[in-house]
Amino acid sequence: MSGNEPSRAPRVSVVAKADAAQSTVPHNPYHERRWMALGVVVTAQIMILLDATVVNVALPSAQADLGFSDANRQWVITAYVLAFGSLLPLGGRLADAYGRKAMFIVGLLGFAIASAVGGAAPNIGTLVTARAVQGGFAAILAPAALSLITVIFTDLRELNKAFGIFGAVSGSAGAIGLLLGGLLADYVSWRWCMYVNIVLAVVGLIGGLTLLHNSTEPDKPKLSVPSTVVGSAAIFGLVFGSARAQTDGWGSAVTLTPLVVGGLLLVGFVVLQKVDRHPLIPLRVLADRNRSAAYLTLFLANAAVFAVFLFLTYYFQGVLRYSPITTGVAFLPLMVTIGVVATLTQGVLLQRLTMRFIVAAGLIASGAGAALLTQADAGSPYAAWVLPGLVLIGTGIGSAAVVAVAVGQMGVEPRDAGTAGALNNVSQQLGSALGVAVISTFVATATNHYLTDHGSTAVVGATVHGFAIGFWWAAGLFWAAAVICGALIRGGTSLHHEAGQPEPLDGIVSALIWQHAVGDDVARRG
Repeated sequence: MSGNEPSRAPRVSVVAKADAAQSTVPHNPYHERRWMALGVVVTAQIMILLDATVVNVALPSAQADLGFSDANRQWVITAYVLAFGSLLPLGGRLADAYGRKAMFIVGLLGFAIASAVGGAAPNIGTLVTARAVQGGFAAILAPAALSLITVIFTDLRELNKAFGIFGAVSGSAGAIGLLLGGLLADYVSWRWCMYVNIVLAVVGLIGGLTLLHNSTEPDKPKLSVPSTVVGSAAIFGLVFGSARAQTDGWGSAVTLTPLVVGGLLLVGFVVLQKVDRHPLIPLRVLADRNRSAAYLTLFLANAAVFAVFLFLTYYFQGVLRYSPITTGVAFLPLMVTIGVVATLTQGVLLQRLTMRFIVAAGLIASGAGAALLTQADAGSPYAAWVLPGLVLIGTGIGSAAVVAVAVGQMGVEPRDAGTAGALNNVSQQLGSALGVAVISTFVATATNHYLTDHGSTAVVGATVHGFAIGFWWAAGLFWAAAVICGALIRGGTSLHHEAGQPEPLDGIVSALIWQHAVGDDVARRG
């Protein structure tokens, strides 16, 4: 296919592939209890997704209880996302090498223990450490859960249905987390936003031990220790340095040293992938301009949207004086819009528009939504600026993210399908970590300058001004991603014009799951 001309090859659907694959599918030991096993996997996924939104809503309550500063609050989120994103590719390799059930159980157990420690944390240091450990075990748990589904369901018709169920539950978990976090913080304690993971983990452990069977790939992948160490250290240096900039400034040694070291290690990691016999990320995956654009787009978009989540949470509770549960309800229009638009995009827009147009238009809409949020002040009604801003952001994310994830997988070689899916995940996780870290520094600087100019009593005005600067930066990242997408993704790129590509499934999570788990497993089955 040329750069501007879509292929005329017929579309190959998941169901059409099923009949051809049935004769070669091996015996499935899960056959009789496969749907119960799916419930176990879904429980683990709910725990991971609930944790992200539950903690966001409970963060102001935790800050008030433990007495940590605004500069340190970002670490509660950054520590988790950093560990999750940097260890995710390794987690996927561990599941294949040492057994999916084994890694599933290890991930659940570690996540539960870290949640218990975080819930009982007497100070910010313990809480941040627990969150980092949570992220590390989530990086082990998530890939194992996804790959288990492809082992449990060898009938591709049932596999498609299983991922539809998985995606529907995953898509609703974020909204449930917002409400649950508000309820727990309001009526029990913010600590139960951590303890609730223990309940889910116990259910998952019992079900996992009784319903799941261990499985590994016959040809176990080799784990490259140098690539893993250098890549993880590079990511840590970049995120740590960015986060330290908020409290120490961009020119301080504690900021510059990890940034420089992280940058040098990143260059070294790229060079290492060229010569390593078992590279963690084969560079051929990044060679395609469509995929590289998709990963960069997801990185920038997630940097923007997670920063918006954080600052809006504090705007709702710190400026508008919303309770935690009211904060959760205030976010619901965003979540509902994402779900509705994602469904519309997959069912209608992808059949009529190019992927480049959908991604670029969606990111422009999200940028407009973030720009609207800059107009909200201490006296603004929720419906005036916040509600339309959230709807626009949800519209853009619901359309752009689904398609960008698909672009990140299209045309990849079968042997690299898992790596491409992992890169989709990593770009989103690192984007959210760096976005919160970097934009928080601009918010803090703007707030301090406002207090200097208007006096120390203008705290509310300074806070609102700082958040407005943060929303402007988020808008700029959305628009930058739109420009990159429009410039790099080839014209005429269309999901339904790509021969052999799977039908899109329901929801953002399902699209990502298909690429990370199904694409890799089907490729191995041939």
